[in-house]
Amino acid sequence: MLGARRRAFPRIVWAVIIGLFLGALFTKLATRYLPDSAGREFLTTTVSASLGPLGVDLVAVAFVIGPLVLNLNVLSLIGIVTVALIMRSWWF
Repeated sequence: MLGARRRAFPRIVWAVIIGLFLGALFTKLATRYLPDSAGREFLTTTVSASLGPLGVDLVAVAFVIGPLVLNLNVLSLIGIVTVALIMRSWWF
């Protein structure tokens, strides 16, 4: 039982990552091909969350990561759900 949970977590992470990319593609297509309307505004209005910059200073090496930004909109959520349903039908 525990092994199934261990295998499920990476699948969920991959579903979210691939779904975000698919949602970004949907967003680009919507902004390019949908006419200016309330529907387009609803689908493409983005909420952003950011983290960073994160600085790491070691003795020999110093680097900065970030800022990391996550942009979410309705089409991103649709992309995540679509990938999750496809992955569910293939693997579960």
